[in-house]
Amino acid sequence: MSQGELRVNDAIRISPVRLVDETGAQVGVLPIEEARSMAEERGLDLVEVAPDSRPPVCRIMDYGKYRYELARKTRESRRKQHVVHVKEVKLRPAIDEHDLGVKLRRAREFLAAGDRVKFTVRFRGREVTRPEFGHRLLERIRTELEELAVVDSGLSHEGRNMSLVLAPRR
Repeated sequence: MSQGELRVNDAIRISPVRLVDETGAQVGVLPIEEARSMAEERGLDLVEVAPDSRPPVCRIMDYGKYRYELARKTRESRRKQHVVHVKEVKLRPAIDEHDLGVKLRRAREFLAAGDRVKFTVRFRGREVTRPEFGHRLLERIRTELEELAVVDSGLSHEGRNMSLVLAPRR
């Protein structure tokens, strides 16, 4: 039996049980047969809600409706969750003005959608000997997007790449 699974009706073997009726009122400690017959009379199920207590607590309820409500609540909570993605914008140190404008416009869209944006400047050939070009470019990007974003992780230089991660302002 997994954590989310409850024993229902004939699956409950322990006797006596503490019984709670469908309104939530305590009925008392009864033999399992009597509790089962009370549930049958009302056309409902006997569900073991607290198997670890002594005596175990059983409740008279509509088990199908209970499972449906539980599934609906988990669906609702899943729908309310927002996963933050990291979008990457790749650049070169000698990027043209218009191309940079296009990349910045895309980054603004990502930030407006609530996603983090990672700017990566890739150095090729002898460009790696002039990291100040990449540093200057990333600083310019940071200042242009200052009103929309905060720096999530500062400038990092790894091998032939230099990167900057921005997170949207809340």
